[in-house]
Amino acid sequence: MKQFTDVHDLGDIQVALKEAFEIKKDRFKDIELVKNKTLMMIFFNSSLRTRLSTQKAATNLGMNVIVLDMNQGAWQLETERGVIMDGDKPEHLLEAIPVIGCYCDIIGVRSFARFENKEYDYNEVVINQFIQYSGRPVFSMEAATRHPLQSFADLITIEEYKKTARPKVVMSWAPHPHPLPQAVPNSFAEWMNATDYEFVITHPEGYELAPNFVGNARVEYDQMKAFEGADFIYAKNWSAYTGDNYGQILSKDRAWTVGTEHMAVTNNAYFMHCLPVRRNMIVTDDVIESPQSIVIPEAANREISAQVVLKRLLEGLE
Repeated sequence: MKQFTDVHDLGDIQVALKEAFEIKKDRFKDIELVKNKTLMMIFFNSSLRTRLSTQKAATNLGMNVIVLDMNQGAWQLETERGVIMDGDKPEHLLEAIPVIGCYCDIIGVRSFARFENKEYDYNEVVINQFIQYSGRPVFSMEAATRHPLQSFADLITIEEYKKTARPKVVMSWAPHPHPLPQAVPNSFAEWMNATDYEFVITHPEGYELAPNFVGNARVEYDQMKAFEGADFIYAKNWSAYTGDNYGQILSKDRAWTVGTEHMAVTNNAYFMHCLPVRRNMIVTDDVIESPQSIVIPEAANREISAQVVLKRLLEGLE
Protein backbone atom coordinates (compact mmCIF):
# COMPACT_ATOMS: atom_id res chain seq x y z
CA MET A 1 0.00 0.00 0.00
CA LYS A 2 1.39 3.41 -1.03
CA GLN A 3 -1.15 5.75 0.59
CA PHE A 4 -4.20 5.66 2.83
CA THR A 5 -6.89 8.31 2.53
CA ASP A 6 -10.10 6.28 2.18
CA VAL A 7 -11.64 2.82 2.43
CA HIS A 8 -10.69 1.90 -1.13
CA ASP A 9 -6.96 2.12 -0.35
CA LEU A 10 -7.33 -0.73 2.13
CA GLY A 11 -8.58 -3.26 -0.42
CA ASP A 12 -10.67 -6.21 0.74
CA ILE A 13 -12.31 -5.17 4.02
CA GLN A 14 -12.64 -8.72 5.32
CA VAL A 15 -8.92 -9.32 4.81
CA ALA A 16 -8.15 -6.05 6.61
CA LEU A 17 -10.44 -6.99 9.51
CA LYS A 18 -8.77 -10.38 9.84
CA GLU A 19 -5.41 -8.64 9.99
CA ALA A 20 -6.72 -6.22 12.60
CA PHE A 21 -7.92 -8.99 14.90
CA GLU A 22 -4.60 -10.82 14.53
CA ILE A 23 -2.75 -7.65 15.54
CA LYS A 24 -5.09 -7.17 18.47
CA LYS A 25 -4.07 -10.58 19.80
CA ASP A 26 -0.38 -9.65 19.62
CA ARG A 27 0.45 -5.99 18.99
CA PHE A 28 4.20 -6.64 18.92
CA LYS A 29 4.41 -9.59 16.54
CA ASP A 30 5.65 -7.37 13.67
CA ILE A 31 8.15 -5.32 15.66
CA GLU A 32 11.01 -6.58 13.50
CA LEU A 33 9.13 -5.94 10.25
CA VAL A 34 11.24 -2.97 9.16
CA LYS A 35 13.99 -1.72 11.43
CA ASN A 36 15.06 1.90 11.73
CA LYS A 37 12.14 3.43 9.84
CA THR A 38 10.77 6.82 10.86
CA LEU A 39 7.20 8.07 10.98
CA MET A 40 6.57 11.80 10.69
CA MET A 41 3.22 12.91 12.16
CA ILE A 42 2.18 16.40 11.05
CA PHE A 43 -0.66 18.19 12.82
CA PHE A 44 -2.27 21.30 11.42
CA ASN A 45 -5.10 20.76 13.94
CA SER A 46 -5.51 19.54 17.51
CA SER A 47 -5.56 15.84 18.36
CA LEU A 48 -5.76 13.47 21.29
CA ARG A 49 -6.81 9.95 20.18
CA THR A 50 -5.25 10.20 16.72
CA ARG A 51 -1.93 11.40 18.04
CA LEU A 52 -1.67 8.91 20.90
CA SER A 53 -3.02 5.88 19.05
CA THR A 54 -0.93 6.39 15.92
CA GLN A 55 2.24 7.00 17.90
CA LYS A 56 1.55 3.88 19.98
CA ALA A 57 0.91 1.82 16.84
CA ALA A 58 4.18 3.01 15.32
CA THR A 59 6.03 2.12 18.53
CA ASN A 60 4.47 -1.36 18.43
CA LEU A 61 6.10 -1.79 15.03
CA GLY A 62 9.49 -0.56 16.23
CA MET A 63 9.37 2.74 14.36
CA ASN A 64 10.98 6.02 15.31
CA VAL A 65 8.38 8.79 15.60
CA ILE A 66 8.68 12.54 15.00
CA VAL A 67 5.69 14.73 15.84
CA LEU A 68 5.44 18.16 14.22
CA ASP A 69 2.75 20.54 15.45
CA MET A 70 2.42 23.25 12.81
CA ASN A 71 0.79 25.63 15.30
CA GLN A 72 3.61 25.45 17.84
CA GLY A 73 7.33 25.70 17.16
CA ALA A 74 7.13 25.65 13.36
CA TRP A 75 6.95 28.29 10.66
CA GLN A 76 3.50 29.30 9.53
CA LEU A 77 3.05 27.80 6.09
CA GLU A 78 1.49 29.27 2.99
CA THR A 79 -0.57 26.68 1.09
CA GLU A 80 -1.77 28.65 -1.94
CA ARG A 81 0.19 28.98 -5.17
CA GLY A 82 0.64 32.41 -6.74
CA VAL A 83 0.46 34.25 -3.42
CA ILE A 84 2.83 37.17 -2.80
CA MET A 85 4.26 36.07 0.53
CA ASP A 86 4.49 39.45 2.23
CA GLY A 87 2.36 38.47 5.24
CA ASP A 88 2.87 36.36 8.36
CA LYS A 89 3.72 33.10 6.54
CA PRO A 90 7.46 32.92 5.79
CA GLU A 91 7.57 29.43 4.25
CA HIS A 92 5.58 27.72 1.51
CA LEU A 93 4.20 24.22 1.90
CA LEU A 94 5.76 23.28 -1.46
CA GLU A 95 9.26 23.76 -0.02
CA ALA A 96 8.41 22.41 3.41
CA ILE A 97 6.92 19.14 2.12
CA PRO A 98 9.99 17.76 0.27
CA VAL A 99 12.20 18.85 3.18
CA ILE A 100 9.98 16.93 5.60
CA GLY A 101 10.22 13.93 3.28
CA CYS A 102 14.02 13.95 3.67
CA TYR A 103 13.72 13.15 7.36
CA CYS A 104 11.28 10.23 7.39
CA ASP A 105 9.95 7.15 5.63
CA ILE A 106 6.18 7.59 6.12
CA ILE A 107 4.14 10.75 6.67
CA GLY A 108 0.81 11.12 8.50
CA VAL A 109 -1.10 14.37 7.98
CA ARG A 110 -3.97 15.89 9.95
CA SER A 111 -5.60 18.92 8.32
CA PHE A 112 -9.25 19.88 8.78
CA ALA A 113 -11.66 21.64 6.46
CA ARG A 114 -11.35 25.43 6.64
CA PHE A 115 -14.93 26.26 5.58
CA GLU A 116 -13.60 29.14 3.50
CA ASN A 117 -14.05 27.44 0.15
CA LYS A 118 -15.91 24.16 -0.37
CA GLU A 119 -14.03 23.36 -3.57
CA TYR A 120 -10.69 23.84 -1.80
CA ASP A 121 -11.76 21.59 1.08
CA TYR A 122 -13.28 18.85 -1.07
CA ASN A 123 -10.28 18.79 -3.40
CA GLU A 124 -8.18 17.88 -0.31
CA VAL A 125 -5.50 20.38 -1.33
CA VAL A 126 -3.24 19.98 1.73
CA ILE A 127 -2.96 16.19 1.96
CA ASN A 128 -2.79 15.84 -1.82
CA GLN A 129 0.19 18.19 -1.89
CA PHE A 130 1.95 15.90 0.58
CA ILE A 131 1.14 12.90 -1.60
CA GLN A 132 2.42 14.68 -4.71
CA TYR A 133 5.58 16.36 -3.39
CA SER A 134 6.90 14.44 -0.36
CA GLY A 135 8.23 11.37 -2.17
CA ARG A 136 6.96 9.28 0.75
CA PRO A 137 3.89 7.15 1.50
CA VAL A 138 1.26 9.41 3.05
CA PHE A 139 -1.74 8.53 5.20
CA SER A 140 -4.59 10.62 6.53
CA MET A 141 -4.91 11.29 10.24
CA GLU A 142 -8.09 13.20 9.29
CA ALA A 143 -8.44 15.42 6.29
CA ALA A 144 -11.06 17.90 5.12
CA THR A 145 -13.51 15.27 3.88
CA ARG A 146 -12.61 11.96 5.55
CA HIS A 147 -11.24 10.42 8.74
CA PRO A 148 -10.39 6.88 7.59
CA LEU A 149 -8.43 5.74 10.66
CA GLN A 150 -11.47 6.54 12.80
CA SER A 151 -13.87 4.80 10.42
CA PHE A 152 -11.69 1.69 10.27
CA ALA A 153 -11.68 1.57 14.08
CA ASP A 154 -15.46 2.02 14.05
CA LEU A 155 -15.80 -0.94 11.71
CA ILE A 156 -13.54 -3.10 13.88
CA THR A 157 -15.68 -2.20 16.90
CA ILE A 158 -18.97 -3.04 15.18
CA GLU A 159 -17.56 -6.39 14.08
CA GLU A 160 -16.56 -7.14 17.66
CA TYR A 161 -19.92 -6.24 19.18
CA LYS A 162 -22.46 -7.17 16.52
CA LYS A 163 -24.98 -9.89 17.47
CA THR A 164 -26.31 -10.52 13.97
CA ALA A 165 -24.53 -11.00 10.67
CA ARG A 166 -26.18 -7.92 9.19
CA PRO A 167 -26.76 -5.36 11.93
CA LYS A 168 -28.74 -2.17 11.50
CA VAL A 169 -26.37 0.78 11.91
CA VAL A 170 -27.78 4.29 12.24
CA MET A 171 -25.69 7.45 11.98
CA SER A 172 -27.52 10.33 13.61
CA TRP A 173 -26.84 14.05 13.43
CA ALA A 174 -26.90 15.72 16.85
CA PRO A 175 -26.61 19.38 17.88
CA HIS A 176 -23.33 21.16 18.64
CA PRO A 177 -22.46 24.76 19.56
CA HIS A 178 -19.84 25.10 16.81
CA PRO A 179 -19.75 24.23 13.08
CA LEU A 180 -17.93 20.93 12.58
CA PRO A 181 -16.52 19.39 9.38
CA GLN A 182 -18.27 16.59 7.52
CA ALA A 183 -15.12 14.43 7.60
CA VAL A 184 -16.21 11.89 10.23
CA PRO A 185 -19.79 11.39 8.94
CA ASN A 186 -18.57 11.31 5.33
CA SER A 187 -15.99 8.69 6.18
CA PHE A 188 -18.27 6.62 8.40
CA ALA A 189 -20.88 6.55 5.63
CA GLU A 190 -18.29 5.54 3.07
CA TRP A 191 -17.07 2.65 5.21
CA MET A 192 -20.55 1.46 6.14
CA ASN A 193 -21.54 1.47 2.48
CA ALA A 194 -18.59 -0.82 1.82
CA THR A 195 -20.18 -3.44 4.11
CA ASP A 196 -23.43 -5.38 3.79
CA TYR A 197 -24.89 -3.78 6.94
CA GLU A 198 -28.28 -2.12 6.90
CA PHE A 199 -27.20 1.51 7.04
CA VAL A 200 -29.41 4.51 7.78
CA ILE A 201 -28.49 8.20 8.04
CA THR A 202 -30.80 10.50 9.97
CA HIS A 203 -30.59 14.28 10.19
CA PRO A 204 -32.73 17.41 9.95
CA GLU A 205 -33.49 18.73 6.50
CA GLY A 206 -30.64 20.89 5.23
CA TYR A 207 -27.91 18.65 6.62
CA GLU A 208 -27.64 16.35 3.59
CA LEU A 209 -24.12 15.03 2.98
CA ALA A 210 -22.46 14.87 -0.44
CA PRO A 211 -24.25 12.18 -2.52
CA ASN A 212 -21.06 10.23 -3.19
CA PHE A 213 -20.68 9.65 0.56
CA VAL A 214 -24.36 8.94 1.21
CA GLY A 215 -24.18 6.20 -1.42
CA ASN A 216 -26.80 3.50 -0.91
CA ALA A 217 -27.70 4.53 2.64
CA ARG A 218 -31.33 5.20 3.48
CA VAL A 219 -31.81 8.81 4.57
CA GLU A 220 -34.51 9.32 7.20
CA TYR A 221 -35.52 12.78 8.48
CA ASP A 222 -37.50 11.33 11.41
CA GLN A 223 -34.86 10.45 14.00
CA MET A 224 -37.08 8.22 16.14
CA LYS A 225 -38.25 6.27 13.11
CA ALA A 226 -34.64 5.78 12.04
CA PHE A 227 -33.71 4.46 15.49
CA GLU A 228 -36.39 1.77 15.53
CA GLY A 229 -34.78 -1.67 15.76
CA ALA A 230 -31.23 -0.32 15.41
CA ASP A 231 -28.31 -2.40 16.66
CA PHE A 232 -25.79 0.47 16.68
CA ILE A 233 -26.30 4.21 17.04
CA TYR A 234 -23.44 6.40 15.83
CA ALA A 235 -24.04 10.00 16.90
CA LYS A 236 -22.13 12.86 15.31
CA ASN A 237 -22.62 16.51 14.54
CA TRP A 238 -21.73 18.06 11.21
CA SER A 239 -22.30 21.44 9.63
CA ALA A 240 -24.26 22.02 6.44
CA TYR A 241 -22.74 20.87 3.17
CA THR A 242 -25.13 22.01 0.45
CA GLY A 243 -25.26 25.30 -1.43
CA ASP A 244 -24.46 28.62 0.21
CA ASN A 245 -24.91 27.06 3.66
CA TYR A 246 -21.59 25.18 3.50
CA GLY A 247 -19.95 25.11 6.92
CA GLN A 248 -22.87 26.76 8.68
CA ILE A 249 -25.03 25.76 11.64
CA LEU A 250 -28.68 25.49 10.60
CA SER A 251 -30.05 24.00 13.81
CA LYS A 252 -29.25 23.43 17.46
CA ASP A 253 -32.43 21.47 18.08
CA ARG A 254 -31.89 19.63 21.38
CA ALA A 255 -34.63 17.16 20.43
CA TRP A 256 -31.88 15.46 18.38
CA THR A 257 -29.65 14.90 21.43
CA VAL A 258 -29.46 11.13 21.88
CA GLY A 259 -31.20 10.25 25.15
CA THR A 260 -32.73 7.25 26.85
CA GLU A 261 -36.03 7.79 25.05
CA HIS A 262 -34.23 7.48 21.72
CA MET A 263 -32.32 4.37 22.75
CA ALA A 264 -35.53 2.78 24.07
CA VAL A 265 -36.85 2.21 20.54
CA THR A 266 -33.68 0.46 19.38
CA ASN A 267 -32.80 -3.21 19.57
CA ASN A 268 -30.84 -2.55 22.79
CA ALA A 269 -28.38 -0.75 20.56
CA TYR A 270 -24.80 0.06 21.33
CA PHE A 271 -23.94 3.75 21.42
CA MET A 272 -20.90 4.98 19.48
CA HIS A 273 -19.14 8.31 19.04
CA CYS A 274 -15.67 9.21 17.76
CA LEU A 275 -14.92 11.53 20.75
CA PRO A 276 -14.46 14.16 22.01
CA VAL A 277 -18.17 14.41 22.75
CA ARG A 278 -20.22 17.33 24.06
CA ARG A 279 -22.30 15.74 26.81
CA ASN A 280 -25.97 16.72 26.90
CA MET A 281 -25.59 18.23 23.42
CA ILE A 282 -24.67 15.15 21.39
CA VAL A 283 -25.68 12.57 23.99
CA THR A 284 -27.03 12.56 27.53
CA ASP A 285 -24.99 11.44 30.53
CA ASP A 286 -27.27 8.45 31.03
CA VAL A 287 -26.65 7.08 27.53
CA ILE A 288 -22.90 7.60 27.32
CA GLU A 289 -22.42 6.11 30.80
CA SER A 290 -24.70 3.14 30.16
CA PRO A 291 -23.46 -0.45 29.69
CA GLN A 292 -24.41 -0.10 26.00
CA SER A 293 -21.93 2.71 25.46
CA ILE A 294 -18.84 1.42 23.65
CA VAL A 295 -17.07 4.72 23.05
CA ILE A 296 -14.00 3.65 25.05
CA PRO A 297 -13.46 0.30 23.27
CA GLU A 298 -14.09 2.18 20.03
CA ALA A 299 -11.33 4.66 20.91
CA ALA A 300 -9.00 1.83 21.93
CA ASN A 301 -9.40 0.31 18.48
CA ARG A 302 -7.80 3.42 17.00
CA GLU A 303 -4.46 1.86 17.88
CA ILE A 304 -5.37 -1.25 15.92
CA SER A 305 -6.61 0.55 12.81
CA ALA A 306 -3.47 2.70 12.77
CA GLN A 307 -1.22 -0.33 13.16
CA VAL A 308 -2.80 -2.17 10.23
CA VAL A 309 -2.32 0.90 8.05
CA LEU A 310 1.28 1.51 9.13
CA LYS A 311 2.16 -2.16 8.70
CA ARG A 312 0.84 -2.14 5.14
CA LEU A 313 2.65 1.10 4.32
CA LEU A 314 5.89 -0.37 5.70
CA GLU A 315 5.41 -3.51 3.63
CA GLY A 316 4.98 -1.26 0.58
CA LEU A 317 8.48 0.15 1.17
CA GLU A 318 10.15 -3.22 0.65
